[in-house]
Amino acid sequence: MLAGMLAARLNPHAAAVHTTIPGLGVLRALVVRHQTAVYSTRRGRDPQIGLTTPVPDDVPKQKAASPFYFEAGYAGWAKRPSRPFPPPFFSPPSGSFSDPLSTHHRSQDRRTSVNGQMIRGVTVGDDALLASESLIGANDGVGAWAQKERGNAPLWSRLILHFLALAAEEDNYGGRTGTPDPVRYLSEAYANTKEALSPPTEWFGTTTACSALLHHTEKEEGEARRPLVYVTQVGDSRIMILRPREKKVLFETEEQWHYFDCPRQLGTNSPDTPQENAVLSKVEVEIDDMVLAMSDGVTDNLWVEDMIETVTTSLDGWREQVDTGKLGSDVGEGGNLAEGMRHVAQELVLAARRVAEDPFATSPFMERAVEEGLAVEGGKLDDISVAVALCRRR
Repeated sequence: MLAGMLAARLNPHAAAVHTTIPGLGVLRALVVRHQTAVYSTRRGRDPQIGLTTPVPDDVPKQKAASPFYFEAGYAGWAKRPSRPFPPPFFSPPSGSFSDPLSTHHRSQDRRTSVNGQMIRGVTVGDDALLASESLIGANDGVGAWAQKERGNAPLWSRLILHFLALAAEEDNYGGRTGTPDPVRYLSEAYANTKEALSPPTEWFGTTTACSALLHHTEKEEGEARRPLVYVTQVGDSRIMILRPREKKVLFETEEQWHYFDCPRQLGTNSPDTPQENAVLSKVEVEIDDMVLAMSDGVTDNLWVEDMIETVTTSLDGWREQVDTGKLGSDVGEGGNLAEGMRHVAQELVLAARRVAEDPFATSPFMERAVEEGLAVEGGKLDDISVAVALCRRR
């Protein structure tokens, strides 16, 4: 009984995961086929995509803290429409299920806001994504909060990412203090989110969090500074760093769990905190290394080998289109690298979605579930979010 209550508090959908139903495979196949038919008529099939996520026009320009920067793009696909942000975080209804709730194509006063500031990032179902030239991140809100009267997981995932970006900007990504402190940024973001969502504007939710901040090594005599990525993680969203030319994984975060399908998470009723549970890693990289921030909608459906193959194949295909002039006149000389990152992110989302919607596919989630003794087949239908960034020198 106590374990069940804890499961419901930490992860409201955990109980459903641990329920075994005879003939689940057949039932799952019918459900997924029905969902696929409904989606094909009710929503666009293409992911929402973009380059860097929107920022307010009045953000002051700062001298870059690092000689290196990200060429970044993002893509996301929501398994169902997100719960709209409530007042005072109002946003107009999305035009389709795949529209970002930031509605950044509209006037400033129609955008989502908190404390008079436009909320950074974009929303993908219950996920939140952020992509900029110094910071990328992916937060995965626990969707079962939608069943609660005042549950709003996408608001939690988005606000924590928003306040994280503000804390990093205020420190000029480590330029003011000399060294970035992403765990402090995340701690401030968590505290500010709890304050913003406390009474009288109380809303419940939890989210995982992962981010990658690009800085540089300390300057040594006779040696130039080298790019250094600060990686922060709570839960099962994942940061992965690749060297595409070698088809090699340089680094990937390890998932953090309380138990199967209940990751560490920040928010309502959760015992996890950034100070106690955030894992910080520093990874030295090279120019043209690629950093990915992904929700578990990707990692539950694609093995690492699949991700590497998708990234390298889509990147090579994009470069070939640039070289042959097939992308049109809007691509600059040599191709816009950010456009390439957006293309890679989109292909990753499409690859993960194909598995997620296939009731007969083998997937990492299915493999882990079977190891737990659960009757689970196929991919895991979930929100799928990816931010992809290429390390470059200014």
